[in-house]
Amino acid sequence: MNELALFDSLFGGNDTGLSFPEFYRVQTCVPKVDVRENKDAYLLDMDLPGRSDKDIDISLKDGVLTVASITDKKEEKRDEKEDGKATWLIHERSRSSFTRRFSLPDDVDAEGVSASFKDGVLSVRLPRSKAAETVKKIAISAA
Repeated sequence: MNELALFDSLFGGNDTGLSFPEFYRVQTCVPKVDVRENKDAYLLDMDLPGRSDKDIDISLKDGVLTVASITDKKEEKRDEKEDGKATWLIHERSRSSFTRRFSLPDDVDAEGVSASFKDGVLSVRLPRSKAAETVKKIAISAA
């Protein structure tokens, strides 16, 4: 492999010009998540700067937690009304849609799941069910 082939693979290898490397595109579209656990619950924190609680949709179905945000074109239309027919010179701040799905452990109490949003951070609390806490001791019989 020569240097040109490496350069080509980094920038998509298309004939339409240079683009960002694939690893960069994937990382910028998916928000970062931290997941912790304690004896009572699993705690999920997701960074969502520039969004509000109205931009986010959270659902839980069949043991899968889905967090999604879909942007609409209203923001672009508003800019045209305020600025006339402005032409972008630099447009780096974009908001993209995303969907993240998390397979949850069996001990999550689906009825007690709660979420809050503050300072651009979505926090989801997934409480553990009380039934899962009981540990049954099993006696071993000698054969």
